[in-house]
Amino acid sequence: MKNFVSLFLALCFSLAQLGARAQGTMTFEKDLHDFGSVAEGTMATYEFKFKNTGTQPIIIANVQASCGCTTPDWTKTPVLPGKSGIIKAMYSSAGRPGVFNKTVTVTSNASTPSTVLTIKGSVLNKDEVKATLTPAQLAQSPRLVLDRTAHDFGKMEAGQQPTARFTVKNGGKQDLVLGMLSSACNCVGYKATPTPIKPGQSSTVELIYGQRQLGKMADVVTISSNDMSGDTKLTLKANVVRDLNAASMVKESGVAVPFK
Repeated sequence: MKNFVSLFLALCFSLAQLGARAQGTMTFEKDLHDFGSVAEGTMATYEFKFKNTGTQPIIIANVQASCGCTTPDWTKTPVLPGKSGIIKAMYSSAGRPGVFNKTVTVTSNASTPSTVLTIKGSVLNKDEVKATLTPAQLAQSPRLVLDRTAHDFGKMEAGQQPTARFTVKNGGKQDLVLGMLSSACNCVGYKATPTPIKPGQSSTVELIYGQRQLGKMADVVTISSNDMSGDTKLTLKANVVRDLNAASMVKESGVAVPFK
């Protein structure tokens, strides 16, 4: 009887171990990538490759970056045993000179449910990069050309967030990558993340203006990019009032309305 119980327990233990091993296993080629020196304004991109060395398909539930400056992408379909997938990490260096060290956390149904990947490097500012480029290399760089350098919203109500549309053309010979927006008011942002613009092509960029101060405002906005000639500036103007409807009613009250 004792032998039977021992055999039964051993069988249960073996089945439990087998069940534990019946999972997908993410085996990465490496979990850290060093970009080295990166020119400011470029989109530093690296694909972390992994293979499923387990016995069950792997499904990636989510990939979360440690900051908004890193945009992840990944294999969305199940990765079968013996097959490979990728985790792509893209770091926007525009307007971010200096050393960076960022992580990307991968969550899946693999035997190790959470894996942390790391990218690092050093972003050189435009002056540093420009000093190392030859005239021929500078001639090949992207060129940011705006259709205009100012937009006047006219009268707007405090708290509103109107949108200004600008046409951006790439007059250079490499992809143009738009980076951070900066302004003294911290009240300007992209409506949607801009995509790289091919040489000779144009794209519409929408800027959201959230000025809350009252009065006639003129805010200078700096657009960083990988244009080696420097950053681009534009001005957003508006006459900000507390209540747009009230201002309209006051104006109409002073106008003679004929009898009908």
